[in-house]
Amino acid sequence: MKAIAINGSPRKTWSTATLLEKGLEGAKSKGAATEMIHLYDLTYKGCTSCFACKRKDGNHLGKCAMKDDLTSVLDAITACDVLLLGSPMYCGDVTGEMHSLLERLLFSSMTYNRNGGSVFRGRAASGFIYTMNYQEEVMQTYTNYKSLFLSYQNFLGLLKGPSEYLLACDTLQFDDYSKYEASMFDEAHKLRMRREQFPKDCQKAFNLGARLATY
Repeated sequence: MKAIAINGSPRKTWSTATLLEKGLEGAKSKGAATEMIHLYDLTYKGCTSCFACKRKDGNHLGKCAMKDDLTSVLDAITACDVLLLGSPMYCGDVTGEMHSLLERLLFSSMTYNRNGGSVFRGRAASGFIYTMNYQEEVMQTYTNYKSLFLSYQNFLGLLKGPSEYLLACDTLQFDDYSKYEASMFDEAHKLRMRREQFPKDCQKAFNLGARLATY
């Protein structure tokens, strides 16, 4: 069994990456081999609408035909059993790098047939971890966020396995808030959340990885 985590954050040691590592630890506890991939280390583009992934008579049905640093990542996802995705929220959505990955992965897996269907070449259980500055009670008042999370969960069903998502809210963004234009945040509160809530989020991520590895 293989579990892969895809870090869509530019930071390799902060909240998103840490939660993904915990998810991998959970999968490893169930016997999975694990790998972390940092998207910001790679050079690639989003989908270019070449439609090679839709051609019945081609060699790329269900697989993105573009060749760049993302090609090997998509191959690894096809071969994995558990896929963990992680991204901070930028301007109300996932990061651009994560969105480009999703375009290449999910668009190549879907068909334009009347009954829909997936031509993904593997089968993977998936989990999406979202990190954000919003307090959870505030975030829950924005229905567009819930719709976004459910939409990605639905699209990840194209990978032919179960899909879940996890929210980590009110995260710590800076080491020293006084150095930034960020007076809307209470640094003492943020530090307290990092000390008290973030370990709970890490445990949830561990449980997510373990759960996905047993589907």
